[in-house]
Amino acid sequence: MKYLKTKVNLPIECHTIGHFTSDIPWIHEQRTMDSYELIIGVNETLFLETNNIKYEVKPGQILLLPAHTLHSGYATCNPGISFYYFHFHCNNEVKFVDEDTLNNEVIKFRSYADVKRSDVRRMDSNIYIPMFSTPKYLERINILFNQLFHVDKASYFSHYGVDYLATSILIELSEQVFMNYNSTPDSIHTRIATILEWIRIHSTSNDISLQTIAKKFNYNKDYLSRVFKKEVGLTIIEYINLQKINKAKDLLMSTDKNVDAIAYVIGIRDAKYFMKLFKKYMKLTPTEFRQSYYLKNMNSGAL
Repeated sequence: MKYLKTKVNLPIECHTIGHFTSDIPWIHEQRTMDSYELIIGVNETLFLETNNIKYEVKPGQILLLPAHTLHSGYATCNPGISFYYFHFHCNNEVKFVDEDTLNNEVIKFRSYADVKRSDVRRMDSNIYIPMFSTPKYLERINILFNQLFHVDKASYFSHYGVDYLATSILIELSEQVFMNYNSTPDSIHTRIATILEWIRIHSTSNDISLQTIAKKFNYNKDYLSRVFKKEVGLTIIEYINLQKINKAKDLLMSTDKNVDAIAYVIGIRDAKYFMKLFKKYMKLTPTEFRQSYYLKNMNSGAL
């Protein structure tokens, strides 16, 4: 696996943002561009080849295309092919590093054990973007992408809003790379990380609760509640609710589903309770939130 390494003490310069769709069979043209391109699969499979490597970008997968490198479609995509994308230039030096180099960077990062995590983050402005990946927390990236679409189409006086939002997407991707590196295999941090991942996967279930999670991982529910709150800074119920709300935000911005349908998808059978919960966490109703991000650049045909 290769990673793009650069600093983000200055934002990237972002341009040509969109959501590509095609209702007919389609193949990506052959071309070389002077900018990097980030692609997120939404529907069907995108077939792209670059540097003699063939990629199948499925829904939820992310491909980074290097600048000044030939890329082209090597197979025809099915009708319904859909993906998000944006092009960007970096304002700092770019390097491509391998897995071993990244591992060394992680070890160096972890070596600041006596420094608060927030202080360590301020000491390092490097990000690491995988060339091809399947992020665990795709909802976060989709939400940022939809915000990017909206700001780009809103024609703000300053273009820095677009640049900073695109930079935030790259930072989120980089952070999710670092999330894969745990400290001690038997530490409480690792066990909590396992529970967090289980909650993320099952957050849309209508019967997920402190009791079901404690039973699943063989913990006393009172003990689990205390440890979880200490490690995560949220109660388990708060964390479950946030996962549901994040999924709802993604659906509100990326689909035309009504509020009742979205509540059902995220595992809440009472639409009125869902609206109350959403307002509590977002300070907006679901409808107000959707209307805040209604602008979107849709492309059909050649990019």
